[in-house]
Amino acid sequence: MKVISFFVKRDHKLWATPLFIVVVVIEATDLIFAVDSIPAILSISDDAFIVYTSNVFAILGLRSLYFALAGIEKYFVYLKYGLSAILVFIGAKMCLADLIKIPIEVSLAFIVLTLAMAVLASMALQPKGEGPGNSPPK
Repeated sequence: MKVISFFVKRDHKLWATPLFIVVVVIEATDLIFAVDSIPAILSISDDAFIVYTSNVFAILGLRSLYFALAGIEKYFVYLKYGLSAILVFIGAKMCLADLIKIPIEVSLAFIVLTLAMAVLASMALQPKGEGPGNSPPK
């Protein structure tokens, strides 16, 4: 059985293997995406515990969520417009935070409704013969 390791010793020196470099790059990418989500969570809550735990979950699950969304992107063509609207709303809410206090419930309702509308529009306005379960015969 071959042992895979992150480091090897050659000529009395410790060398990192390509596997170590790959793991570092993947985890750095996860960390960057988690830091990127901080403004989103700050638009919903000011509680430090919520911000911290949401970013921990972002680090743990964002990569798998990305691959899931990449796989279904072709079925939900209006999802990117819904996500754009959500990002504009969050940016405006953060910029206007000193002037207008939008309740958390309103923010969450806007996000859920926008996502639901984007998914439903994608399903309703999809050309015939496309979509999940309607693949053309081989």
